[in-house]
Order: sequence, then C-alpha cells, then structure tokens
Amino acid sequence: MDLVKRLAYHDEMNASSPRRDPRANQKERTRAALVDAARRLLSAGTPPTVADAAEAARVSRATAYRYFPTQDALFVELTKVGPAVAPVERAMAAMTSPDAEVRLLQLLDALNPVVFREETTMRTALRAYLDTWLASRARGEAPPPLREGRRLRWLDAALAPLRRELTDAEFRRLRSALALTLSTEALVVMRDVCRIADDGEALEVLRWAATALLHAGVNVARQRRSHARVTRRAKPRKRATSA
Repeated sequence: MDLVKRLAYHDEMNASSPRRDPRANQKERTRAALVDAARRLLSAGTPPTVADAAEAARVSRATAYRYFPTQDALFVELTKVGPAVAPVERAMAAMTSPDAEVRLLQLLDALNPVVFREETTMRTALRAYLDTWLASRARGEAPPPLREGRRLRWLDAALAPLRRELTDAEFRRLRSALALTLSTEALVVMRDVCRIADDGEALEVLRWAATALLHAGVNVARQRRSHARVTRRAKPRKRATSA
C-alpha cells in the first residue's frame, strides 16, 4: 500500500474513530513520507541513507534523524517489517464481516502468526524503536512517533461495527486494551515472561485474551445503556398544573 492509499485508508478509519491530536497525525504523516521516499529510492536501486530519505521527502535532516537515528533503523522498516506485514494489510482491505468479534479474530490470525514466524525481525525492530526512544530521552527531547501506527489503524478497522455502540472513551479503552494482544510486545510477553515455547499455545492464549477483552468492553457499554434507561424510567414525571 503506497503512501497516498495508506494515508487515505488511515483518514477513512479516523473519520469514525475518536478524535486524535492533529499534531500526532502530522508526525505520522512525516514518518510515512520518509518511509515512502526511502522505499522509492530503494526500488530505484539506491540504498537510501537517512539524509537521502529526508531530501527526497522534503523533510529536514534533523527531523528525519529523530524518526530514524541510523540507517539500520530505516532499513528495518523498509526491508523487514513493512514486507512482513503486507499480508495483514491485504487481509484488512478484504475484511467484510459485520461482526466485530469475527473481524478482530481475523486480524489476530493475520498478524500474530507473522510476528511469531518473523521473531528475529520483530525483535530487531523493537530494539530500533527502543534505541530511538532512549536517544531522544538522552537529548532531553520528546520521542517522535516510533512506529507507523499500523496496530491502532487495524484495530480501528476491526472494531468499526462497534463504533456507534461505544462512547469515544469506551472505544479508546477497548482499542488500547486489545493492542496488548497484538504484535511484538505480545510475542515478548508470551515468550519471555510466560515462557510459552509452543507457537500454537501462545497464539491461542492471545486469541482468548482478545475475545475476553472484547466481550468485557461490549458488556460495559451495554450495562451503561441499560442503567441509563432505568434511570430515565425512574425519574418522576412533572404533573401538569392547572391555570
């Protein structure tokens, strides 16, 4: 998915999602522009440096280095992470079910097996993200968006059928909780914390956790609506007064 299509897809999902900080959107666009420019250079046969990507994207070098402090960090995104998750982008684009649970499990089944299969790539990317965060912290700067934001974008699409059923706060909370069941951090917890060596078992745990969180989030919203209806019915009606 090229830059224009990716940002259009992102904006379409954001139209029905909780409002986001415009500055965060701009930072994501800057990062995406750098990646897209570097990808074009690479496809033309030129292994891009961070400075090359900055020039092609018309972004200052100082800004580019905040997103990608080394050429290796840029290459992780270009040659490893992006291609690895391309099947997930295709799965999301083909998603048609009106059932949020079906869509969520489709997302997990598309993404998490790739993460476990590409464990070295994903851990390498995570190291690059952490190195960038630590370097920014050492300079006393706020860290730039370290990732493209794929996970939240995919979750926005998967949870779209629930958008009208949940308040903005409920939607954000559910999406944030479900983000814990996807991608590299979920892999690290399953492998390093829980010591689950079997991929099948780890993937099933993550599916179960995602489903449980989804049901909990929906139930909270339903309880809120039920309580609101009871409260409205319990309010005494004003008696009409005669003139």
